Amino acid sequence: MPNDLPELDRYDRKILAELVDEGRLSMAELARRVGLTKTPVQARVKRLEELGVIIGYRAVLSPIRMGLAHVAFVELRLSDTREAALKAFNRAVRALPEVEECHMIAGGFDYLLKVRTRDIADYRRVMGEKISALPHVAATSTYVAMEAVVEAVGAISVP
Repeated sequence: MPNDLPELDRYDRKILAELVDEGRLSMAELARRVGLTKTPVQARVKRLEELGVIIGYRAVLSPIRMGLAHVAFVELRLSDTREAALKAFNRAVRALPEVEECHMIAGGFDYLLKVRTRDIADYRRVMGEKISALPHVAATSTYVAMEAVVEAVGAISVP
């Protein structure tokens, strides 16, 4: 964890919670919800952006409504884990739109991918043509999700 984490008071945390819940709030409505006037709320939001606490705003799309209901998790082992191989893999996997998340793992495999496709046939194509063709891929294991019980939609909770 970084040692230079910003100090956040209760108003900052309330602002963040409100924006996580509804990022398109007007400054006037945000101010009303947190119990401050508009000017200090604007200043706080600007400060939170400058500190890198707020890193952006975006629309959150429904994968189901976009026709991407199939989710698979892929354990992936590389044949080479030297720095150059890791960089080549990282660069290539970022280019795959079907890969929603990719995490380097300390354990019995090297990476865990969350892959979202239309259906199992589409997943099979993506696995065969794209994931297996990534640099240094030695082995994969696929786990198909049956139900999302808790799923992030691009935001974290505010402690």
